[in-house]
Amino acid sequence: MTTVDTGRKAEQVVADFLVRKGCVIMDRNWRTRWCEIDVVARRDGIVYFCEVKYRLRAAQGGGLDYITPKKVEQMWFAAELWVQSHNWQGEYELCAIEVFGPEFTITGVVKDLG
Repeated sequence: MTTVDTGRKAEQVVADFLVRKGCVIMDRNWRTRWCEIDVVARRDGIVYFCEVKYRLRAAQGGGLDYITPKKVEQMWFAAELWVQSHNWQGEYELCAIEVFGPEFTITGVVKDLG
């Protein structure tokens, strides 16, 4: 499996998880020349911009460890571009979801990174 395939699989696991939690998936792999968003989901009138972090082994550290202040800044930039381009007038938040191991298990969720 290529790294792109692995990333897509982790994003699919997250999208399925969010749907089970009552979300509607609005976008996946939304990209511009400046940024990207892994998963955009909506629930109860709030849009969630989700960063998916996959790690195969614990030796790589936890995926959520890579959500640095700089990454959060990049995520806000991407979210604001999405909001403008889709004319979204409601609330929105950032979240990060960690997927781990060859079974692609969700091992961590952080909401409201703002």
